Amino acid sequence: MEEGSLVAKVEKIKMPYRLLIYFGTLVLLAGLFVWLVVLPKQGEIKRTKKDIVRIERKLNQARIRAKNLKKFKAELKEVDAQFKEALKLLPNEKEIPSLLRSITQLGADSDLTFVLFSPKKERVKAFYVEIPVAMEVQGTYHNVATFFYKVGRMDRIVKILDFSMKPVHKNSNVLLTKCTAMTYRFKGSPNAKPSKGKK
Repeated sequence: MEEGSLVAKVEKIKMPYRLLIYFGTLVLLAGLFVWLVVLPKQGEIKRTKKDIVRIERKLNQARIRAKNLKKFKAELKEVDAQFKEALKLLPNEKEIPSLLRSITQLGADSDLTFVLFSPKKERVKAFYVEIPVAMEVQGTYHNVATFFYKVGRMDRIVKILDFSMKPVHKNSNVLLTKCTAMTYRFKGSPNAKPSKGKK
């Protein structure tokens, strides 16, 4: 009976009001759907988008660091190779006597007579040690020039510094040449292993 009376009441409502109630109900349901479902999801979508942007930024930074790391490793490898090549030019401590003998031999091969050959006190620098050798030789200008040329072509670094020349006697073509031969050695051995203390 109640259903029939409800239908009768609805039938008595005019069509415009029925449509208004119908569309009003749809709008209400749509509003509830947006409020309860869509808006919370949009918040999640915004947070997700922010997370994606942040992750992409971190990923780009990681890619840049990876590229820089490869570049750094390549540069480090190149510098290491250059350092090893440079070490070849610096004699170690054991090679110094042999190097000095080579210099005197070059002087003899250039027809020079050694008046003085005296290694001086070593000068310690940051990564290497300077070894000055005071030298006095007698010979012609050509002989001295030949000697300096041969020293300059040695595998090891040897510089001739502070040289002076004067005739041994007046009108003599034999010169007394004073100079300093500067050679260098690596400060410590690059391949040396740390010594272990006695137990």
